[in-house]
Amino acid sequence: MGHAIAIGLRADDPTVGVKKIANKTDGHHSWAEEEIERYEARHPVGSKARLALCLLLYTGQRRGDAIRMGRQHIRDGILHITQEKTGAKLAIPVHRVLAAEIAAAGGGSLSFLTTEYGRPFVATGFSHKFRTWCDEAGLSHCSAHGLRKAAARRLAEAGATTHEIAAITGHASLKEVERYTRAVDQQRLAAAAMRKAEAGTSTVNLSARFDKTAENS
Repeated sequence: MGHAIAIGLRADDPTVGVKKIANKTDGHHSWAEEEIERYEARHPVGSKARLALCLLLYTGQRRGDAIRMGRQHIRDGILHITQEKTGAKLAIPVHRVLAAEIAAAGGGSLSFLTTEYGRPFVATGFSHKFRTWCDEAGLSHCSAHGLRKAAARRLAEAGATTHEIAAITGHASLKEVERYTRAVDQQRLAAAAMRKAEAGTSTVNLSARFDKTAENS
């Protein structure tokens, strides 16, 4: 409407004061364990598709950072990366599964992930390729960014604190990370509570409470 006014099509802007409709969403789908297993079943160890999964899942980084990773970034078992989006410098211990996958993939290029022509991926090209790999595994609703969420979720399930998870993922804001830890803590506490209930170890003596109520009546 601002453009319409500027070129003389309108004299006023009828959208002034109109509030944007809130559209709450969880964003990219976070991969579940069964989805990770399905992808691994389709793409074997040593394949480029499997290496891409491991780089994203075991570092918790964005696609733009994953495609820049190479052997030159690993020193004494530590992956050193400067995030493209935030500029944050991270030192991430290389998970044993990722180390094994890097060894199995081989290759003489500095970049771990390269195109069929041996060149490093650009972000859009990698997204298209990863989309194909996911579709081949029957995971049309999954994406590369969803593995960043899955990495944070796994760390939370392993008992990592909010700050420990952020030290891996490089999140500047802890809001999203805290959501994972809260969800995992809720599940853990609910499971513990239900085990107590099933074992009959509740600290609430219901029979005594009902007896007292009957006496007062």
